Amino acid sequence: MNGAFSWPVRIYWEDTDAGGVVYHASYVRFLERGRTEFLRAAGMDQIRLSQDTGLAFVVREMTLDFLRPARLDDELLVTVAVKQRRSASILFAQEIHRIDGTPLLRATVRVACVELASMRPVAIPPDLFPHSLVVAPAGET
Repeated sequence: MNGAFSWPVRIYWEDTDAGGVVYHASYVRFLERGRTEFLRAAGMDQIRLSQDTGLAFVVREMTLDFLRPARLDDELLVTVAVKQRRSASILFAQEIHRIDGTPLLRATVRVACVELASMRPVAIPPDLFPHSLVVAPAGET
């Protein structure tokens, strides 16, 4: 699986404020869903990962750039691309667009691989997340 992955999202009342504009925290949920579905499409079962290895990915750092608002009933696409894979972390570049291509949000999200028992960072097993999933040279963000 190479290149950017995308996942559709529709805006419901629960995602909006009283004016029908998407509440800022809702975007974080949309980004999470996109990353989760990307990992699932890449063959990674996160529940099995934690049960079999005691490892999990946790968000370490997130930067959001809000460009335009989404509104009630909009159809969106959440994109996910892996920009960098370090020994114990992965940097994702994500965007949210309306279905017509209008950009709404740009984000970078670094997730760390941790041992659940100690919550300390550990190296990502090489067979778990191959370097071939990275779509940009290391260092480019």
